Amino acid sequence: QALRRQIDRTDSRLLALLNRRARLALRVGRVKKRGSQRLFDPVREQAILRRVVRTNHGPLPARAARAIYREILRQIRRLERSA
Repeated sequence: QALRRQIDRTDSRLLALLNRRARLALRVGRVKKRGSQRLFDPVREQAILRRVVRTNHGPLPARAARAIYREILRQIRRLERSA
């Protein structure tokens, strides 16, 4: 039970951090729109994915961390487009 409570607390922190990241991305998106820049920047996305793999120290495999971040980035792009 104690381990499950720790997992629940960790999940809550992860969700709060994901929402913080989404809010920051929305702010960046507004700046990009004002400057007539494209929302999607494939160079930046690849840099993020490389950093995730480089800074991942497991036990989550690099492939899994990369897949998770790809999905995070995809969902945030969707959010930016709808904003």
